[in-house]
Amino acid sequence: MEKQSKIYVAGHKGLVGSAIMRLLKIKGYDNIIVRSHAELDLTRQAEVEAFFAEEKPEYVFLAAAKVGGIGANSTYPAEFFYQNMTIALNVIDASYKSGVKKLLNLGSSCIYPRLAPQPLKEEYLLTGPLEPTNEAYAMAKISAIRMCRYYNEEYGTDFISVMPTNLYGIGDSYDPFTSHVLPAMIRKFYDAKVNHQNVTLWGDGSPCREFLFSEDCADACIMLMEKYNHTDIGEFINIGSGQELTISNLAEIISLVVGFEGTISWDTSRPNGTPRKLLDTSRLRALGWSPKTELQEGIRRAYKDFLESRKETFE
Repeated sequence: MEKQSKIYVAGHKGLVGSAIMRLLKIKGYDNIIVRSHAELDLTRQAEVEAFFAEEKPEYVFLAAAKVGGIGANSTYPAEFFYQNMTIALNVIDASYKSGVKKLLNLGSSCIYPRLAPQPLKEEYLLTGPLEPTNEAYAMAKISAIRMCRYYNEEYGTDFISVMPTNLYGIGDSYDPFTSHVLPAMIRKFYDAKVNHQNVTLWGDGSPCREFLFSEDCADACIMLMEKYNHTDIGEFINIGSGQELTISNLAEIISLVVGFEGTISWDTSRPNGTPRKLLDTSRLRALGWSPKTELQEGIRRAYKDFLESRKETFE
């Protein structure tokens, strides 16, 4: 990408999209185009094709998605499948038709089989059953990966896919029902602290997870867009921190950052989700990339952002 290249960030208000936007501007890219959902519904093919035909972006970051935690994925599988499938179908196809030079498709580590060997290597895709609680979302993301691959093979495009681990950071969603585990815990511990209550968390705390600060993910995405094509990285490439911890350990760190001093209990009638999920990031590290933000520091920054967002809500 050149500094004057026309870049479209789809999903610019989301966790990853907003981080990509901030970092692009810091790096001096100043020809960035965005559209809100009200201005452009990415599930509507005619709208997407008209937008691409008019704006003709040269580079596309596809970070738009319907996302959520175990509860939301389990309750609304049809919505998660339909919306993520149609967004991918419309944006990837319109990118090809309008002559986009390069597209980066954001996926998710939930694409891997539930009981795949750890750490998760890119070649483990489609080697076993998926985690049932987020299968619909995973199926849509797998289809987007394959779509990029097929367009590269048939049409000679340069569409790459990246698979980030569990992300958190500035501008995250803290909705108690739809948010992911880390921001959901921040909200839950904060509410319990101010209301002098105890905290009950889903599962038994034993699953192991890996987390990456959203700005580190954005850094990796931009580096790949600047320097590498699909022949360099293969069908897709993992983005992660390379470190894991149990959900119970995560709860301890967040409770410390928030200043929660009550009791933590576990509701074992609720699902744990995948037992372990650690990405093998050796391919990405071989390209010279590594994360910059340590977990506890990232959680501190996320918690500060959470407090500022609450202040804005009540002002």
